[in-house]
Amino acid sequence: MDVKKIMLDLERKHPGENEYLQAVHEVLESIEEVYNQHPEFEKAKIVERIVEPDRIITFRVTWVDDRGEIQTNLGYRIQFNSAIGPYKGGIRFHKAVNPSMLKFLGFEQTFKNALTTLPMGGAKGGSDFDPVGKSDAEIMRFCQAFMLELWQNIGPDTDVPAGDVGVGGREIGFMYGMYKKLAREYNTGVLTGKGLTWGGSLIRPEATGFGALYFVEHMLHRAGKELKGATIAISGFGNVAWGAAKKATELGAKVIAISGPDGVIHNPNGMTDEKIAYMLQLRASNQNIVAPFAEKFPDATFVPGKKAWSVKCDIALPCAFQNELTGADAEELLANGTWCVAEVSNMGCTPEAIAAFQKARILFAPGKAVNAGGVATSGLEMTQNAMHISWSAAEVDEKLHYIMQSIHEACVKAGNEGDYINYVKGANIAGFLKVAQAMLEQGIV
Repeated sequence: MDVKKIMLDLERKHPGENEYLQAVHEVLESIEEVYNQHPEFEKAKIVERIVEPDRIITFRVTWVDDRGEIQTNLGYRIQFNSAIGPYKGGIRFHKAVNPSMLKFLGFEQTFKNALTTLPMGGAKGGSDFDPVGKSDAEIMRFCQAFMLELWQNIGPDTDVPAGDVGVGGREIGFMYGMYKKLAREYNTGVLTGKGLTWGGSLIRPEATGFGALYFVEHMLHRAGKELKGATIAISGFGNVAWGAAKKATELGAKVIAISGPDGVIHNPNGMTDEKIAYMLQLRASNQNIVAPFAEKFPDATFVPGKKAWSVKCDIALPCAFQNELTGADAEELLANGTWCVAEVSNMGCTPEAIAAFQKARILFAPGKAVNAGGVATSGLEMTQNAMHISWSAAEVDEKLHYIMQSIHEACVKAGNEGDYINYVKGANIAGFLKVAQAMLEQGIV
């Protein structure tokens, strides 16, 4: 495999799609040595096929706002790879959504899902619809219009969407209501992240954050360190950040920072149950600001325009958006003594940041391993739906623990460089080999 040639070809075919090209380059760099040990992969052109999505569905979404004005957005579903199972991946509503972003997310999802040990392919979808400041009624009408265009391309054994940035339980409910009306069947397995009264799984809302902390626990344990007593800075304040803050606090760590687009909350006394619950209220407000947290809790301070990484901490957990932690942020964290960084958001760190962390030999793990607990629990939700049963929270949590331990073990095995575990390399190789072998066995399709 000639990584440079493949990347030049991709850049020619997909000019300007920076997030997608970045994600592909990171994986190809990691797997090059292992790939070249498998001439059968080269003969079957596995890499050339795996980097391109199976199909991209693009559609217009027209809806009416509360003032009676007609609005038009673009909707997408990227069905990336189904070698090991039906397409599986979230739907993102954000003004920055474009094909490059969704292709990067679908590509990452393919390997993340492979790591979970569950039979799920990779996909991603979304729209440039901006939910900030929208009423519940507007969000409902948009979700219904979105599903009106998407419903014929999804199904429990075809493509199973879930939530993502801007899409939580409320939005999943609105989309499923329209799907059920159009399909005329009660098939809850077509979407995950559902409400508990109609097929949702216990622990699913918390799962991405919970799974991330379980993975971090394994990292720390292997390195002879402890989560208990560690200080943690978290970016974001939505569902993922909430789950991470909740589990970190339960495990004895102190979450001393959360952040939003408007700035950072310095929370030196750590989280309480009331503070953690208030994070959900902030997200549900659709205002996308974190400043009210400091108004609600006098022991916290809001610093406008600053990131979570400006707060001195032991562990940094990016939980918001891709490329949110830059090279400059990495240098600031390292200067402040941070010794562990784990991406809870997808591709949360820029290549420059990752290089800085690995050069400093601190613990660092990528999103496709760290945040796989969310989609893993979605897979468990699919299983419960197919069996028409519901597991207890303890049963789901036990299975999530096992999955995150399995992912950690796979990363260590494939990323062991002697005196250092390269979790990026380990996650990429372990996920890639599973998908590539399945593609090889299924022929040229």
